Amino acid sequence: MRIDLLPAEGQFYKANLHCHSTVSDGRWTVEEIKERYKANGYSIVAYTDHHVFVTHNDLADEEFLPLNGYEIDVPEEGTWDEHKKTCHFCMIALDRDRTVQRIYHDSVFIDQNRDRVELDPEREPICRRYDADFINGLMEDGRNDRFFVTYNHPIWSLESTGEYLNYRGMHAMEIVNTGSVVTGHEEHAGVLYDNILHHGNPIYCIAADDNHDVYPMGHPMCDSFGAFTVIKAKKLEYGTVTQALLDGHFYASEGPEIRELYYEDGRVYIKTSEAVRIIMASGERYNRMKTPEKKGETFTEASFTMNKKEHDYIRFIVRDKEGREAYTNAYYVKDLLEKTSV
Repeated sequence: MRIDLLPAEGQFYKANLHCHSTVSDGRWTVEEIKERYKANGYSIVAYTDHHVFVTHNDLADEEFLPLNGYEIDVPEEGTWDEHKKTCHFCMIALDRDRTVQRIYHDSVFIDQNRDRVELDPEREPICRRYDADFINGLMEDGRNDRFFVTYNHPIWSLESTGEYLNYRGMHAMEIVNTGSVVTGHEEHAGVLYDNILHHGNPIYCIAADDNHDVYPMGHPMCDSFGAFTVIKAKKLEYGTVTQALLDGHFYASEGPEIRELYYEDGRVYIKTSEAVRIIMASGERYNRMKTPEKKGETFTEASFTMNKKEHDYIRFIVRDKEGREAYTNAYYVKDLLEKTSV
């Protein structure tokens, strides 16, 4: 019996799920972001400006889908500076017609957009408190309010196991964040992802730019067009795409493509763009890795044996000649074996 881990039907859509425009502290307008991301092969951008939820449905066309969202931050000791820890997470509305912002705090970006933001009149601004119970409450509130919650750039945020292992409300975490990488942070967070999975939190992973576009296109420190999420959906329609997010029908990448991923008869099969290594990681001591026959060559497919005795979950990492990687979500072996035994 074959189980497609990435759906067999549908289209792959390239997405940036973390983005800042002139609505908050980005340098590009929402229209410029659409134009420039479309020109670079993107079909989806989630507009997640700081602190303020503003919709951009008017930007949609047959080849481009804006997702509406915003980013919340909870800094240590109430105010942010470069020495303090902070927790950042994006909330992406699952429904296109959603307009009301229920979770908010006093912010200059809300003040700047009073004519565009619709705050819930029955709620007061939150008083941010940097502890896990408060942050979990905000994340859970967002989930209950039908938002897709992504935990952002933990390395830049100076958070460690003492913080992120206690968070419980996220749907996904950023395994790569371009904005952090181009400013010198090692924001490739595969180890953190495994830590979270090992501690009983079965979340997804995304890759995103978190672009503010301080540097122009073509500059080595430009934070656009770096990391992205590829979503498999039947059509480029708001609810269809957000349901694909909820279902985990996507992978994260800095360049490599994953074209097929499926389980059949005790093995997992993966087909990709040209790669120099494909790893089946499990968070255990012994991963599995396939390479071409000779150094300097590439290959485009591999298969791996999988069984419950060896693995709790599996996830895949694809590396190309330039050292760029793609990352799948984690898939739980017990779930796959139960599906094939039905």
